[in-house]
Amino acid sequence: MAVPISQMLTVAKYAIGNTLKGKKRYPLVLMLEPLFQCNLACSGCGKIQFPKEILAKRMPKEKAWAAIEECGAPVVSIAGGEPLLHKEMPEMVQGFVDRKKYVYLCTNAQIMMAKIDLFKPSKYLSFGIHLDGTRKMHERSINKDGGYDISVNAIKELLKRGFRVTTNTTIFNNADPDEVRKFFDEAMALGVEGMMISPGFPYDKAPNQEIFLERKKTVELFRKILCNPKPHWVFNHSPGFLAFLKGEQEYDCTPWGNPTYSLDGWQKPCYLINDGYCETFAELMAEMDNYSLGPNGKQPECKDCMLHSGYEASAVRDIFGSFGGLIRAAKHQRNFSKKTDA
Repeated sequence: MAVPISQMLTVAKYAIGNTLKGKKRYPLVLMLEPLFQCNLACSGCGKIQFPKEILAKRMPKEKAWAAIEECGAPVVSIAGGEPLLHKEMPEMVQGFVDRKKYVYLCTNAQIMMAKIDLFKPSKYLSFGIHLDGTRKMHERSINKDGGYDISVNAIKELLKRGFRVTTNTTIFNNADPDEVRKFFDEAMALGVEGMMISPGFPYDKAPNQEIFLERKKTVELFRKILCNPKPHWVFNHSPGFLAFLKGEQEYDCTPWGNPTYSLDGWQKPCYLINDGYCETFAELMAEMDNYSLGPNGKQPECKDCMLHSGYEASAVRDIFGSFGGLIRAAKHQRNFSKKTDA
C-alpha cells in the first residue's frame, strides 16, 4: 500500500465532501515553494537560474501555515529549491503536522544526515527523496558524482529511524526503459513506501533543453517502462494517472488541484507556468477562467505536459467524482497488473 489508510480516508472524505457540495474546483495538494535556492545544479531544473537576491529569500513559516489554512488542502508538498536549506523547515513541517496535514518534504537528501535529528517521525510526514533512476541515471541528471550513494544512505537512515520515505523520479527522453525498471527494483529493495514518477517539464531556464519529452514520446516511453509491472512495485499514484501516462486514459488538466504558493504569493495559473502571482487563493481560482490550459488549449507550455501536478488531481477527482470513476479506477488497476506488450 502506497500511503497509510488514514491518509487515503482523509483525502477521500475531503474529495467526496467537496463533490457533494457541488464544488468543481478544489485543491488536493498545496505545492509549497518556500525558497528557490538549491545545492545542486540539475540538468532539467531552472530554479537556480534566478538572481542571487531571489535565491537568498526565505518564506516565513507563518506564511506557509496561512497558505494551507487559506486553501484547505489536506496534503502539502514542500519543494523548492532544496527545502532543507531553509532554517525554519523543521518548525514549518511540525506546524503542518500539528494541523494534521499530510506533508511530503521533497529533498535531494544531500544534507539530510546533517538535518535528520531536527525532525520527528509521524504518520503525517513523508520524505520524498529525489532519485532520477539508477546511479548512472541519477548522477547524470544532478551533475554530481557520488550523489546517488548520499541519497541512498539517507533513505536507509530515515527508514531505520521510522520515517515514511518515498522516491521522486523525473523521466527524460534519454532514459533507458530497462534501466528505469531496474531502478524500480532497487528503490523497492530499500524499503520505501512507494515511488513517484513523472515526465520532465521543459522549464525555459533549464540548462539542458534537449532532454525533454514530446507528448507522443512520453506515452511510448512510459508504455515500455510500465508494461508487465512486477508485483512488488508500489507507486504513489492513482491507477488512473499511470494509465494516463501510458495513453490509456485521457484527462483534462486541473491546475487548481495542485495550486502553488511561492515566495511572491499564489502562482498563476499553475505549478509549471508562471504568469505572475495572486495575493489570495480566491483570486487565483477566479483567474483560472482567463486561461485555456491543457494540450488542446492556448498555452504553448501545455502542449507536451503530462505532469502529475496537472493530471494526478484529475485522476483522483475522477475516482471520487462518480460511481463511474470508481469503476474506471478499478479497471485501470486490473489492467495495470496484466501481462502486456511494451
